[in-house]
Amino acid sequence: MNTPARLKALATAVPEHVMRQSDALPAAARLFSQQATEISPRRLARIFGNTAIETRNTCETLDWYLQSHDFSDRNGLYLKHAAALLQRAAEDAIAEAGLTPGDIDMIVTVSSTGIATPSLDALLVENMPFNRDVQRLPVFGLGCAGGVQGVARAAAMARAQPGSNVLLLVVELCSLTLRHGDRSKSNIIATALFGDGAAGAVISTAGTGPAITAWGEHTWPDTLDVMGWDAGGDGLKVIFSRDIPTIIEQDFQAAVDDFLERQGLSREQIDHFVAHPGGAKVLDALEAVFGLPHGGLGASREIMRRHGNMSAVTVLFVLQEMRRAGLKPQQRLLLTSMGPGFTAAFTLMEAD
Repeated sequence: MNTPARLKALATAVPEHVMRQSDALPAAARLFSQQATEISPRRLARIFGNTAIETRNTCETLDWYLQSHDFSDRNGLYLKHAAALLQRAAEDAIAEAGLTPGDIDMIVTVSSTGIATPSLDALLVENMPFNRDVQRLPVFGLGCAGGVQGVARAAAMARAQPGSNVLLLVVELCSLTLRHGDRSKSNIIATALFGDGAAGAVISTAGTGPAITAWGEHTWPDTLDVMGWDAGGDGLKVIFSRDIPTIIEQDFQAAVDDFLERQGLSREQIDHFVAHPGGAKVLDALEAVFGLPHGGLGASREIMRRHGNMSAVTVLFVLQEMRRAGLKPQQRLLLTSMGPGFTAAFTLMEAD
């Protein structure tokens, strides 16, 4: 049980449509101008500009988002696109690990932007040659924390059955949660932030790859209304509290230090912070917590610039960006993200 789980492979996938922020802003202005919203065109431009996002990938074309669609239509598209993106990510990750679908023993699937029963992994089993006794664990409701928590859950399963191959799949189609008639500031901010994407990883105690050495979480009291979904008649309504950067500035450092202390470490012993880029203000707050200069979370900012906020998937894109840039042996990485609860999630890795 002391053998660490390792990240044998990691793959990412995005839908084909590229939405430029310079095109999304005038489209959003047209959409919200029809709804007597209190957000002025000048303030809307400031919201979009402050995201530091240039492009996002979306499941549908820009024109589609300007039309009203009921929840049934949007969830049908979620099932279609999520299954396709997950298959791409799964095939690439399995191939990178030098395996076949038949070598996968367990599948952990994380998503919070749609409803799937049968679950997304069941749909995937119908389209890929997995063994029929493959174990499946679909996880819903973790929000933006789901990528970090998904790595932790998959690593725990791999350690519980040494030598097994666990396939972690994460997909979020945030753009499909746009509520056409919602005038709330949360919906408008989501319109400026959210993109779509998927990631797949193979985790096992066998073979080589960065070791997943520890994981943990911290859930603050009386914070259930900070982040999440409200279920309305026309689907899932995003909840964003304006207090998120403040919570990070005031409380996140203690949670990070407590987790690291339990591992016998300090922030100074972390070589790379792999942070979910929830937004520009969140990144500013995280850099201050980690003792980094402005722009110190360069990989997180770069993924935010190219892909926007893809919820749980985003942190795995950041990790992939760092892997491609090159990791030195024995460098420590701390994956962090925040999600509904309000919860901070941590996973510690060490490059081989």
